[in-house]
Amino acid sequence: MNQEILQAKKEVVSEVVENVKNSNAVVVVEYRGLSVAEMTEMRRALRAVDGSIRVYKNSLVERAVEELGHTDLKEILEGPNAVVFTKDTIAGPKVIAKFAKKHEHLVIKGGIIEGKVANADEVKVIASLPGREGLISMFLSCLQAPVRGFACAVKAIADKQN
Repeated sequence: MNQEILQAKKEVVSEVVENVKNSNAVVVVEYRGLSVAEMTEMRRALRAVDGSIRVYKNSLVERAVEELGHTDLKEILEGPNAVVFTKDTIAGPKVIAKFAKKHEHLVIKGGIIEGKVANADEVKVIASLPGREGLISMFLSCLQAPVRGFACAVKAIADKQN
């Protein structure tokens, strides 16, 4: 094979490896049947959560995930696939799952969530979790509950004495 072609393929594999290393969530989706306008809409939605979607040859993605030690992911790399990369573990899968509900042609196949291979159901479960801000507010309400209960009890005693 021509050395230029081999070098170009090596660069693509290294690009995929870098994108996976820099992402907390990597989701593989099948986009067969989506129009260009729908793909553009999905790209914009992902860009809003600091994510991206790329289409690579499956064989090059296989080499990259093999290099990273995620050989389980090879099973889902069949057909026309796109790879979604996001830094936020929940926001990227949430955008993809929301988009997949609207467009039945988009199929979530699996991915890598925080370094672990996940199947399609696990990606959908991650997508159903509340976002970072929601989790923080839940945590803060748990911290605030005992203090609030104490304050209400003190107020009730004070009201009773008046």
